[in-house]
Amino acid sequence: MIVLEKINKSFSGVPVINNLSFMVHQGEILGFLGPNGSGKTTTIRLLNGVITPDSGRLTVAGFNPVTAGDEVRKRCGVLTESAAFYGPMTARENLLFFADLYAVATPTRRVDELLHACGLTPHADKKVAVFSTGMKKRLGIAKALLHQPEILFLDEPTTGLDPEGARTLLDYIQELNRRFGVTIILATHLLKQVETLCHRFIFIDQGRLLADGTFAELAEKYLTAINLQVETDLEITGTEFQGFPLEKNTPGFLQFKVERKEQIPFLLKALLASGSVYSAQIYGRDLETLYFRIKEEKA
Repeated sequence: MIVLEKINKSFSGVPVINNLSFMVHQGEILGFLGPNGSGKTTTIRLLNGVITPDSGRLTVAGFNPVTAGDEVRKRCGVLTESAAFYGPMTARENLLFFADLYAVATPTRRVDELLHACGLTPHADKKVAVFSTGMKKRLGIAKALLHQPEILFLDEPTTGLDPEGARTLLDYIQELNRRFGVTIILATHLLKQVETLCHRFIFIDQGRLLADGTFAELAEKYLTAINLQVETDLEITGTEFQGFPLEKNTPGFLQFKVERKEQIPFLLKALLASGSVYSAQIYGRDLETLYFRIKEEKA
């Protein structure tokens, strides 16, 4: 659905995007990850034809955003960090206004569908000025979906939301992808929130690609050593057990360093042969740890 090949972009002589290349497949949720200022928003603007690259090639749904920006925007929806609405107007009035701009064929029906889908029907006739941040975010998604886009760009969609509001919004994003097959590019620096949501991840920093792959692929490549915490009654003296280094020893818990995940069953089998094991939990094998490991290696 999306192809970038050796894209470069500078502002006032300062490079923002550096030789960036990646692809997005139809129907996937792509986590587009990096710190603030890494080039995520600039990339989204490039893909929507708002700005043009200095060099390289772009295609979105088969169209070049530089020469066929209108065709691209017909097929894409965008939710920015702060979606703009008219506060004195109601949610319904706002959506009907934008539906007219998008030339939606049956605006009233489409607006009602989206208000319902986004859980905003009870608030449809309230002025947007009184909406909470979470409600505005949901209204922003409804706005982005008015013209039934094939691709949805979400730029920091959970910024400003409390944990419950963020989880609700991310669950809805996942449901959109599952029910309608919408291709979603989710740009964020909040790694913990999207670890289980995205099918694949792209890490960028200073406008350059650091890594690209599924979590399993990237973890296999970059997260070699694993810390395994075991809840057990077994008491161990010394700094190792059956050849596995013992990193931490506290009452009721033992933490081991394991070089490869394939060794975990052998460690647990040895522990079970010597005592009771009540639980085992892997530490240091999460998206945030993965990001810092990749950044460290690519620096």
